[in-house]
Amino acid sequence: MGSGLSQDQDLKQNQELSNTSPQGHHSDAAVLNEEPRKIMPQSSKSTETNKTMEAARVLRFPHNYEEILKEADSSVDRSSMNKLYDQLYTGVYLNQKRKKYWVDKKSNGNCFMLYARDLLITWAENNRFWHWPLVQESSDVLLPAAELLDVCWLEIHGRFNTTMLSPGLIYEVVFIVMLKDPAYGWENPVNLRLILPDGSRQGHTENMVEKPREKWIEIPAGEFMTSADQKNGEIEFSLYEYEGGNWKKGLVIKGAVLRPKA
Repeated sequence: MGSGLSQDQDLKQNQELSNTSPQGHHSDAAVLNEEPRKIMPQSSKSTETNKTMEAARVLRFPHNYEEILKEADSSVDRSSMNKLYDQLYTGVYLNQKRKKYWVDKKSNGNCFMLYARDLLITWAENNRFWHWPLVQESSDVLLPAAELLDVCWLEIHGRFNTTMLSPGLIYEVVFIVMLKDPAYGWENPVNLRLILPDGSRQGHTENMVEKPREKWIEIPAGEFMTSADQKNGEIEFSLYEYEGGNWKKGLVIKGAVLRPKA
């Protein structure tokens, strides 16, 4: 009779072991038939490969990215998730460089820069009051900024639809500005305001006299939580000062950023 299991039974048992091993890991079943001294520890290279595969599994497509990229100024390579993310981490220009879209690595949240040309600036097209110099955005990109020449009525507004923002995150809105040297007329603080889709408002003032000169700085307008159940709408954010009556000079507006709060 032999030792209990027939040759056919042995073959069937080995086939069952092979069938239970996960796809892509055929060596697990084969190891059962190897002598212990032949089982080698996993190499560091293999470990790194597994970590890379695990990281790839964690990645998910950004919220509403296909709709956003319809406005891209140039084509985006979507042949693989890694290639897509390489471009989105760097950033993609939209609407003839009026906006920039990128993905925050930490939160996987959508971020946007609305450049000065995408903001509503009172008297912006009157060259007595505003000038539009080109500023360095990157090593190979120059974009127009709005430089205040002389005005007593300062009023800047931006609007954005929150459907393009990633849900369930705390977002902040900040103006990116520079005060040139010399600059004058800033004795009265400027007002910052954020109006949310439900009509609620946030507001505060910033003392510009205390801000550094000749460097880009951030002036926060407010923050809010994006809705996880997709109840979204338009937000409006503003920077203004016109009640003091002072003539002002030397403010340069690069744009406004919407991004997940760190």
